[in-house]
Amino acid sequence: MRALTLVSDRTLDLIEQPDPPPPGPGEVQVRIRAVALNHIDVWGWRGMAFAKRKLPLVVGAEAAGEIVAVGADVTNRAVGDQVALYGALTCGSCRACREGRDNLCENVAGIMGFHVDGFARDLLNTQARLTVPVPPGISWIDAACAPITFGTVQHMLFDNARLQGDETILVHAGGSGIGTAAIRMSKAIGATVITTVGDDEKAEKAKALGADHVINYRKERFEHVTRKLTAKKGVDVVFEHVGPDTFAGSMLSLKRGGRLVTCGSTSGVTTQINLYQLFQQQLKLFGSFGSSMRNMAESLDKMAAGILPVIDTELDISDFAVGLDRLESRKVFGKIVVRL
Repeated sequence: MRALTLVSDRTLDLIEQPDPPPPGPGEVQVRIRAVALNHIDVWGWRGMAFAKRKLPLVVGAEAAGEIVAVGADVTNRAVGDQVALYGALTCGSCRACREGRDNLCENVAGIMGFHVDGFARDLLNTQARLTVPVPPGISWIDAACAPITFGTVQHMLFDNARLQGDETILVHAGGSGIGTAAIRMSKAIGATVITTVGDDEKAEKAKALGADHVINYRKERFEHVTRKLTAKKGVDVVFEHVGPDTFAGSMLSLKRGGRLVTCGSTSGVTTQINLYQLFQQQLKLFGSFGSSMRNMAESLDKMAAGILPVIDTELDISDFAVGLDRLESRKVFGKIVVRL
């Protein structure tokens, strides 16, 4: 089988490997059909792994595929099932896992494609419990966006920020994979969406996607425009994943009692917070990492209902590095997905 491996920083090699053995107890064997790219892939490609790892490393952190074999004791999955694949090697037995809070696993063994071998290969043996069935009619390309992209947004907006349909949300980087998903999910419940983008072309695409107000942050201070649009009250929720470049402005954009939820820090990892503003305005800050398998299932249900990922580019596995370069350049609007 083929496997796309990172052999050194920014160097990928598509190699031949032996097929995996038949799946063992509790396992299924999956033929990978599509891998969606994320910033975590870019970080690993750059050499920014925040834990020990060994190279070569099979890349790919978000994927979907078809079950081609099952272990003898697996009864809830069958050959031919289409599944989205959970990318964290959770223990399945700690309290968080037992309660369905998989992204808070106390004994997680690593993130696929970042710490341990990932999904960019033809065949993979994995625990059946780490697969989520894909409803009929959803393409491989769309299903591959459920584990991280849609799942992360589902967890941010509805588990943490608890966005309501009569509220206003500020979505940063509305052209990103999770930004486009946040716009679509927010509009689907009737929320008013303000979003930021980096150029006029993306602004037009964000408007076409349903955003009510679009701010080109290279031309205007987003916090000033946001407060003007909300009659100086501010928004109920800020969807933050940029980091230091936007964090202070994001807090200024919140109304009294507003909620900021963040899942990323692409502009850096440290920032300053005005504590007086935090407690005087009674703001709420939520950190949000990844998703649970329940969030994946909820995301797939939304796809089945017609809320689909925005796809920027589809590539063959041999062009994986082209996709990483495009993602790093921030030229994307939506998701880059690799077909296998």
